[in-house]
Amino acid sequence: MTIRFAKLAFNAALASAVLSFAGAAMAADPIRIGVSGPFTGGSSSMGVSMRDGVKLAVDEINKAGGVIGRQLQIVERDDEAKNERGVQIAQEMINKEKVTATVGFINTGVALASQRFYQEAKIPVMNNVATGSAITHQFDDQPDNYIFRNAAHDSIQAPMIVEEAISRRGFKKVAILADSTNYGQLGRQDLEAALNLKGVKAVAVEKFNIKDVDMTAQLLKAKEAGAEAVLTYGIGPELAQIANGMTKLGWKVPMIGSWTLSMANYIDNAGPGGEGARMPQTFVQEPTTPKRQAFIINYLKTFNPKNARIDSPVSAAQGYDSIYLLAAAIKQANSTDGPKIKAALEDLKAPVEGVVTTYTKPFTAKDHEAITANIPIFGEVKGQRVVYAYPDDFKKASEVRLKDVNAKGVLAVKK
Repeated sequence: MTIRFAKLAFNAALASAVLSFAGAAMAADPIRIGVSGPFTGGSSSMGVSMRDGVKLAVDEINKAGGVIGRQLQIVERDDEAKNERGVQIAQEMINKEKVTATVGFINTGVALASQRFYQEAKIPVMNNVATGSAITHQFDDQPDNYIFRNAAHDSIQAPMIVEEAISRRGFKKVAILADSTNYGQLGRQDLEAALNLKGVKAVAVEKFNIKDVDMTAQLLKAKEAGAEAVLTYGIGPELAQIANGMTKLGWKVPMIGSWTLSMANYIDNAGPGGEGARMPQTFVQEPTTPKRQAFIINYLKTFNPKNARIDSPVSAAQGYDSIYLLAAAIKQANSTDGPKIKAALEDLKAPVEGVVTTYTKPFTAKDHEAITANIPIFGEVKGQRVVYAYPDDFKKASEVRLKDVNAKGVLAVKK
């Protein structure tokens, strides 16, 4: 009997050890984060820069011990800026890759087509580049919203563009040139609404398609209408064709547009004709704070981009920050459960130091936008890179800005 009981005790101890080991192994499994964006094609300078910013943040977090005792692991997918491809990727990320959350989406159309699958699966999405105003409001009719964003949406950018053109620079007649995608046409609507508030109507509103190489017809209509500036909503390659078209026509007026005028494939393809373009930016590649300096040094050292210039600094910085925001929520929730992460994001207890800003209570249950109107500044293309358009913007970028909500629930901005 003694031998029998000894064997039983040994077997029980062995089983317990096996279960404990299995439990520890499961606890040590990496936390899988989806990263979706266009890593090839015309939008790739944004997508690759975003992905690389994400990689930097993940590497830093993992070297510091990970999150809730687990390493972060990214699962990359190239959506090629195609809506249908984005839909396929979303389903794959959820059903096959079993991601805890996903970051990315560069193109507004891809985001709107894809993120409904994450919403249905209760998996948080952190849009870190796509700026269409509708993105975080797509599911306003539902009791819970799993879509967050840390990019300056177009309802912020469009009024900034109009303020720059009409109020600050005094142009009386402006034309709008926007691409035919969801991004371009939703942005056009936002521009027209912002102009209307100023009592101004665009003298010409023209559309172009992705991969168009001749903007002569659209530019001639703008010129003949007496436009003193061209307001744009598109992406780098086609925006370069607008600048090049102006050069060919011998008609040069200022280009003021959305943040995408900072893309490397605009700056490089437009050459001297692209100089002077202005656009809202959440981040310019200048070491205006210690955090930004460290980020720039690390990015350049790790990825060695051409001419020591990040192809899309805004995308890289926002990609980086999106991971730190998610990591903070996972840590606070002490869980990889989607609803718990969502709840933590809506009530982050501790500030999150990012490259764009320091985020203090960046989200609430009713507000899933981390970037507010006090954060973006104006950039200008000068010497084949983006610089601060105004000295005041440089000063503003050198300050630490915190988004907070006071006891009455009113947005308060601290410096």
